[in-house]
Amino acid sequence: MSAADGTRTGRPVRGQGIARPRVVLAAALLMASLAGLWMLYQVQPLPMSDIAVYRAEGQAASVGGDLYGFTVTKWALPATYPPFAAVLFIPTTWLSLGTLKIIAVLVNAALLALLVHLSCKAAGLGKADRTAPVVLAVTALGLWLEPVFQTFVFGQVNLALTCLVLWDLSRPDGARLKGFATGIAAGIKLTPAIFAVYLLVTGRVRAAFTVLGGFLASALLGWLVLPAASIEFWTQRMFETGRVGKVWIVDNQSLQGLIARVLHDPEPGLLWAVPALLTAAAGLYAARRVYLRRGLDSWGVLCTAATALLVSPISWSHHWVWCVPLLVALAARTRGHAWRRALPAAVTLAFTARTMWMIPHTGDLDLYFSWWQQPFAAPYPLLGLALLAAVFWWTRQLPGVSGAPGGRLPAPRVEQQLSSGSRAG
Repeated sequence: MSAADGTRTGRPVRGQGIARPRVVLAAALLMASLAGLWMLYQVQPLPMSDIAVYRAEGQAASVGGDLYGFTVTKWALPATYPPFAAVLFIPTTWLSLGTLKIIAVLVNAALLALLVHLSCKAAGLGKADRTAPVVLAVTALGLWLEPVFQTFVFGQVNLALTCLVLWDLSRPDGARLKGFATGIAAGIKLTPAIFAVYLLVTGRVRAAFTVLGGFLASALLGWLVLPAASIEFWTQRMFETGRVGKVWIVDNQSLQGLIARVLHDPEPGLLWAVPALLTAAAGLYAARRVYLRRGLDSWGVLCTAATALLVSPISWSHHWVWCVPLLVALAARTRGHAWRRALPAAVTLAFTARTMWMIPHTGDLDLYFSWWQQPFAAPYPLLGLALLAAVFWWTRQLPGVSGAPGGRLPAPRVEQQLSSGSRAG
């Protein structure tokens, strides 16, 4: 049998006999994880309320109905996304809501596996470290991270948008239409637009304008299909933060949610706006600095994502699915250092513990937390701020190597290999 057939002179290729059992075990772990989700559903049905909203948006777009005039589910949820998103949701109307929920679970599971794969590539891990067994096993465990689990619970699109942005920005500079997919993501949910600013402040002007081009293309398509709804959204609805939900509840893991609960004020106003502006500037500066001083574009993207989640008026806990690439990046960064492994372990625990749901928060109790309850009510914004502070400390000095003109350093060897692999793909 030839080497192409998997053997050489009748002997198995080294590692082949080990790889297959690992794939089987990892697949079994993933199936067990999904079975656990199904069993939980039998005890406490998952509401998947956002699926109902998406379907209603698609219905309104297909028949020319009032996109921002309806509410659905027992929670009276309205449409909050731009008209372009409603156009994309039209195919959801072709299926029953029950079928749609099943498909959403399966699609999100596949997207989680894709996000793990993209995160491993962005972190600079080689092919030996992102094999099928590794991706399947991490996917099985990642499902129980609170932001990921909540994405399944609500049937959200967060994993799809994160994959779209991470794939796009992980491509080498100069790649054709780099930034366009990020612009499309911003056309569905506005917050990814901040990545255009990141590209701009790191000197990648063409990619930044490509993000803008993708965003404008999405807005134009939304206007062509739903002109009245487009005018309504861009002139009125996008400014109605209260339409999305109450900013002070523990569900909101943004800087505004933290400040509102600490001040016991449902509308902190300037007491939130000023820190938010300072955080936006500091976060983008940290992202720029880690890119210029360490050549680590992946960490710049993570800093930008954390900044977006912090300064957004509302960042529900399921918006923090960026914890997946963050944890992979931390794990890759601490390899070979036994004592440093405590860091990704601690961050994993923080994204799994669900402390915000453990403290009493029914009614308006969120506004009356005592000082010791506040960290448990806001684990994600505190982690986001800690990430930016850690990057500032890490990049406080230039490495002792000569860099390119203007202080920019060549990309680390592992990221150069990653870029070469991206070109080949």
